[in-house]
Amino acid sequence: MLDSLGKMDVLILVGGKGLRLHSVVQDRPKPMADINGRPFLDKLIKYVSSFGHDRFILCAGHMAEYLTNYYQDMKLPHEIILSIEKSALGTGGAVKNAEKLIQTDIFLVMNGDSFCPVNLTDFKVFHCRKNAQISMAVTKSEDVRDYGLIGFDDSQEIVSFEEKKHNSEKGYINAGVYLFSKSILADIPRNIKYSLEEDFFPSMLGKKFFAYLLAREVVDIGTPERYNFAKKYLSS
Repeated sequence: MLDSLGKMDVLILVGGKGLRLHSVVQDRPKPMADINGRPFLDKLIKYVSSFGHDRFILCAGHMAEYLTNYYQDMKLPHEIILSIEKSALGTGGAVKNAEKLIQTDIFLVMNGDSFCPVNLTDFKVFHCRKNAQISMAVTKSEDVRDYGLIGFDDSQEIVSFEEKKHNSEKGYINAGVYLFSKSILADIPRNIKYSLEEDFFPSMLGKKFFAYLLAREVVDIGTPERYNFAKKYLSS
C-alpha cells in the first residue's frame, strides 16, 4: 500500500468569502491574495508539488471566475481542475461536490488560506501505517481560540474535536491539512451546506481518525494582521 501513496489528488478549499480580510483584499478570492508578487495559492501549490503531486482540484465558490481566468491559459507542470459550487456548500460540502473528480483512493485536502510545512511523505506513511480513514495534521498552539482544539489518545487516535473555543487555552490545533480515504465520502451528504470542522470531523470520532503531530506553526491569511505576517514569513 505504501507504493500507492506516491502521486495522489490534492483538493484545496478555496471557496470562502474571506470577510475578515475584505478590508485589504476585495478584488479576488482570499487564497489569491498577493504575497510578494504571487498569489498565496501559487506558493501553496508549489510547496505541495515539491513532494511529487501534480493533480490539483480547487474547490471554488466565491469569485470562482477569478480562478478560472487566472489558470485557464497558464502553462504549468501540473494539472489544475476547478470544482465549482453553484451555491455555498461549506468545507465538507465542497469536498463532496468534488467527489466525481477524485481519481485516487487516498487524497490530500488542504485549506487554501493557510500554510503549514508538513512533510507530506512522512504524513502519507503515517496514514498508511495507522490504516487510517482520516489523518489530520495537528500542531501545538499557545492560543486555540481561532482553531479547532484536538484531543487524542496514546495511539494518536483523535478522541475529541472542538471547533474554535472562546477561551484562550494551550493545546493541539487543526493545521488544516488532511489525508482522506475516498470511501469516507459516503458519510458526507450531497448538495447541502456541511462543515468538515463542525459536522464531519466530530461524526468521525472512533472511526480510524488519527492525529499526525507537528512541531511547526500554522501561517494563515485570515485577517489583515495575519496576512501581513504571512507576507514576511513566506518571503524568507
